[in-house]
This record gives sequence, structure tokens and C-alpha cells, in this order.
Amino acid sequence: MKQRYTTPDVSVDVVLLTLDEGVLKVALHERERAPAKHSLALPGGYVHVDEDDSLEAAARRVLQEKTGLAPRYLEQLRTFGGPRRDARGWSVAVSHVALIPHAELSEAGAGVHPGVFQFHDVDALPALAFDHADQVQEAVQRVRNKASYSTLPCWLLPESFTLTQLQGIYEQIFGETVSRGTFRSRLGIKVGDLQPGDAADEADILIATDEFQGGNQRPARLFRVNRLSLFKRASW
Repeated sequence: MKQRYTTPDVSVDVVLLTLDEGVLKVALHERERAPAKHSLALPGGYVHVDEDDSLEAAARRVLQEKTGLAPRYLEQLRTFGGPRRDARGWSVAVSHVALIPHAELSEAGAGVHPGVFQFHDVDALPALAFDHADQVQEAVQRVRNKASYSTLPCWLLPESFTLTQLQGIYEQIFGETVSRGTFRSRLGIKVGDLQPGDAADEADILIATDEFQGGNQRPARLFRVNRLSLFKRASW
């Protein structure tokens, strides 16, 4: 006779990261019920087997339900599981990391219900429920590692941005200030007489638009990133 085994609960958690006032922050909410009632936690929820076509679909649904947002960047991080991570018993949580510009959070009221989320510095976290602190730590390490050679930080910016804004994002993530020349050299960016549609970098990732951002001096051209990719010369 075939032996029956108890199956674990399966859920998705999302480490939602944004940059606010130059600090990388994570979205947390206070749990309303046990276990870990009143503790701060990541947005998450159970997989709906009759609704979710994939784990990514489950993560996007959870974010939509709890924040009203659809992040432009979402990546599966890793799986956390065990008999002691949740007081309810053996459980599996598939963790994801999402990047959202802070302006989009502000426009959406930072959640479906105002005040649902608090934003905390990822390097100064309060006590969190379950293994959520470990999830945040891994997500931040993933983002910082990938940011050193890829376009990942662009997903913390609006769809169109200046190169100065792009440099600011990289500096905020790494906590290092560099000169404009050094920054552009590291990413292989060469800005000359660009036309709309031209690439500013050797990997053809940063594409010039026909828009400019005004200022006290010469207007700055706006760029867009055409895909998540690797810079040919990136070395932060």
C-alpha cells in the first residue's frame, strides 16, 4: 500500500526594494494575525493552485493584491523551507525580489490601503517575522552583486532618466561617490552627438530618447534601458 505523506504549505514572499532619500529600503507590513501577530513581515501569500500559472504569477498576484502595483522587475531569489520557519508546521516559501521606483510607490499611495507598508533601511532592519530578515539580506546581496556589472539599478528609476540620475542610483546602492568620468568609464558610456535611438554604451543597452530634462544649465537628454543586460565594461 502506498504510504501517504503530509505535504508542506507553499507560499511566495516578495522583497520589495526601492530607493528613498538615497537609501535602499524594503517594504514591510505589520501582521494582523498569528503566528507572529504584530510582527513586521514581507508581503506574501499562499500559492493558489487553481489560479496561479507559475510561481512568478503567484508573486505578481500577491503584489497586486497587497500594493496595487505591477513591478517592471521581478526575479525569483531562492526557496526557504523547513519545519521550524513557521509555527504552523513544515512550510516552503519561494522568495522573490522586486524593484520599484519610489515615485511609483508614492503615486500608488504606498499600497492599496494607505499606511499598509513601512519602508526600512535594508542595512538597519528591525526584528522581522519568520525568516524574512534572511530573505532581505539575500535579496540585497543579489541586487548589489548584479548591479556591479548589469543594468539592474535602472529598474529603480523611471522609464526615462538622465545619466546623472543613473549615476546617482549606482552610487546610492554601493555607498560610493565617483566622478562623472569614472562612472561612465566603468560602464563603457560614451556620450557624444547622439541621435534618438542611438546607444550611449558599448553594449547597446542605454538608448537615447528625443526628450530632455530642463535645468539651469544645458538640458540633459533622457535615456531608457531596452533590456536587463550586462555592460561590456562594467566593474564597480
